[in-house]
Amino acid sequence: MEATSHDEFREFVAMRSTALLQLAVLLTGGDRHAAEDLLQIALMKAYGRWTHIEQPEAYVRQIMYRQQVNRWRLRRHRAETTVPVLPESGGEAGTEADSELRIALWAALGKLTKRQRAVVVLRYFEDLPEAEVAALLRCPVGTVRSTAYRSLAKLRLLVPELGPESPAEQVQSLSYTPKEVQG
Repeated sequence: MEATSHDEFREFVAMRSTALLQLAVLLTGGDRHAAEDLLQIALMKAYGRWTHIEQPEAYVRQIMYRQQVNRWRLRRHRAETTVPVLPESGGEAGTEADSELRIALWAALGKLTKRQRAVVVLRYFEDLPEAEVAALLRCPVGTVRSTAYRSLAKLRLLVPELGPESPAEQVQSLSYTPKEVQG
C-alpha cells in the first residue's frame, strides 16, 4: 500500500472508529470485547482492499454485519452471553428519564434473539431498508418484516415506556366509548 493510502486509512480509522465501535457493540449484544474484535476484523479486511474501496464506511459496516452473522451461525448451539455494560456515550447527555429509558432498552435488546437483535439494529439504529437488511442477513424480506414486528412487540413488553404492546391497543386507545360520547 502506498504511503498516501496508508495515511488515508489511518485518518478514516481515527475519525470513524468510535461510531463503528458503537455499531459493533449493538451487533454483539453489549459485549464490548466481542465488539472490539468484530471492528478489528472488519478494519483488517478493509485495509487489504483499501485502494479499491469507493465508500469506506459502508464497506466496513457491511463487513461487520456479515462477520457477525457468520459468528451467529457458527455459535448457534451455544447459549448467548450478554454483558449489561453500556458503551461509552459519544455525545451530549440527555435527561435522566432518557438515560433510564436507554438503559432499559439496552437490557431489553440483550434479551432478544440474535436474529431479532440484528434486525432491530439494522432497521432502526442503522435505518436500512427491509430489502437491504434481508440481503445482509441472507433471508427473505418477509422474514425481516415478521422478525421486526415480533422484536418490537417483545421490546414493548420488556420496556413499557416505549409504547403500547400491540397495534390493537393503539387503536383502542384512540377510540372512544359510549360514555365519553354522552358526557
